[in-house]
Amino acid sequence: MKGKTAILEGSRAVAEAVRACRPDVISVYPITPQTHILEDLARFVSSGKLKSQFVRADSEFSAASIVYGASAAGARAYTASASQGLLLMNEVIYAMASTRLPVVLTAVNRAISAPITIQPDHQDTMSLRDTGALQIHVESMQEAYDAHVQSFRIAEDPDVQLPLMVCMDGWVISHSYEPVTVFPDEAVAEFAGSFTPVQKLDPSNPLTYGAYADQDVLMEYRYAMMIAQEKAKDKIRSVTKEYREVFGNFDGDLLDTHCTEEAEVVLVAMGSMVSTIRAAVDELRSEGRKVGLIKVRTFRPFPRDEIIAACGKAPVVAVLDKSLSVNSGGILATEVKSAFYGGSSQPVIVPFIAGLGGKEVNRRVIKEIVDIASRAAEKQGAQETVWMGLDRSFFS
Repeated sequence: MKGKTAILEGSRAVAEAVRACRPDVISVYPITPQTHILEDLARFVSSGKLKSQFVRADSEFSAASIVYGASAAGARAYTASASQGLLLMNEVIYAMASTRLPVVLTAVNRAISAPITIQPDHQDTMSLRDTGALQIHVESMQEAYDAHVQSFRIAEDPDVQLPLMVCMDGWVISHSYEPVTVFPDEAVAEFAGSFTPVQKLDPSNPLTYGAYADQDVLMEYRYAMMIAQEKAKDKIRSVTKEYREVFGNFDGDLLDTHCTEEAEVVLVAMGSMVSTIRAAVDELRSEGRKVGLIKVRTFRPFPRDEIIAACGKAPVVAVLDKSLSVNSGGILATEVKSAFYGGSSQPVIVPFIAGLGGKEVNRRVIKEIVDIASRAAEKQGAQETVWMGLDRSFFS
């Protein structure tokens, strides 16, 4: 299908996708760098381009609670947040997932205080990784648009029914401009479909959300979320396949690979720095280096089997993290290590902290990572986490 390509800010691309999906309720509380998305949606509502109930909340906790209630009443619901705001929503997102409410939420990645900063990293969304919400991490403005068009179909599927967070790096994606192809409203609305809740609050058929649960059923609720996350894998695959067939410009799945066949070093990463890594990989390959790239698109559900298959027989896997589990290391690296644990294929896995707190990750840094990882191939066993760009004079 032919769309219209224009130079758009990343936030505007997201707002266009959300508008065309026609949410019934949008609840907002502004926090940098998410604000432009909700500003654009507010303009769409006030101008009549979007017929949604637009609710201004007094905090992120309230904004999440409002869309929680809206979804429970059978409405398609949407919100967005970032950084400390996501942490303030944390309690409600746990409740959304446990009560199986498919709210779509844009998470514009920004570092967590203190010290206070507006630099982008993944600490905020990684802190919510155990809520039960799905997480799709995007690389570009176009992918942010495409992922939001797909998100309502995925979250609202009767076999899934989980909140879905589309995660996009602050500033780098949210406030930058590049060509984005936007598709006709009617085509997007048809693709997104309408929300048909499996159950909802209805005076004629009373039920309770989030009732008290004791030891006889609480484990079962958690297990049900596990099953729903696994079922979401097939739903994500089918929706992305259909999106390609209808709109023709989307390559995403649970993960994307680049030059991983016969690679001796495979780099694994998420988000906007994937573009830089891909460019560095191409340069290295032109020099005869056997390097490949895996972009993890869905952090939840985590594509364990797909990562193992994509790594093939690579002797070394280097994982780049923009988040940290204190006293443990990079969070993505921990997941990748877990995927390989106990399997027949056991590459040397080298964890890197790169881009935390907005630290620059350029092609020179990527090439240095590849060199460090290549030397690690000679060492078996657990590898120390390598902190790229760390100023050790800070501690002297």
